[in-house]
Amino acid sequence: MADAEILNDESAARDWLAQAFAPSAEQWARLERFAAMLIAENEQQNLIAASTIPILWVRHIADSAQLLALDAGGEGLWIDLGSGPGLPGLVVAILSERPMLLVESRKRRCDFLRAVVAELGLAHVEVAEAPLERVETRRAGTISARAFAPLDRLIDLSARFSTESTRWLLPKGRNAVKELASLPQTWQNLFHVEHSRTDADSRILVGQGRIAPKKRGKA
Repeated sequence: MADAEILNDESAARDWLAQAFAPSAEQWARLERFAAMLIAENEQQNLIAASTIPILWVRHIADSAQLLALDAGGEGLWIDLGSGPGLPGLVVAILSERPMLLVESRKRRCDFLRAVVAELGLAHVEVAEAPLERVETRRAGTISARAFAPLDRLIDLSARFSTESTRWLLPKGRNAVKELASLPQTWQNLFHVEHSRTDADSRILVGQGRIAPKKRGKA
């Protein structure tokens, strides 16, 4: 992606959202309300860096929405790992009707997620308050993780949710290529690298297919 296409300010982020998704008035209202709730809750618990609040629509809303843009035509359950304050999961859920499972182990963050889901009437969103290892295996249409774990551990822990058609959407910042190169070759082959729309130096790992978890020792 050329530098000119990077979303550099809040106006550009909103314009891109309008072009990419043509949100309804209700969806815009939900995005605005979610943004307001995120800022308010950040006073109570550290959900996002305070320095990103003035650029919240670039750094968090558009940054999350770009994953949905990379999964055009996707279907089935979307699982967002380590969802934290609902990034990208709640943004995706506001902009689409995809069934969404937000996996988050921290109670206070889950309380916030449930409050947003109730406030915005997002009936297609479920919150799993548990470590990923304790979440029941389900078939994922899409797996996302914005800041969950190192790449090899992330994929190993979530592999049991994948099928031949599962799409993986994994923002990995500036170290994406390096992390991808550290994976077993069979895993590497499923992925390619996309440029981020919100940071010229960041990359997103996009993959498709079933990944077999690493073999464990005998119990």
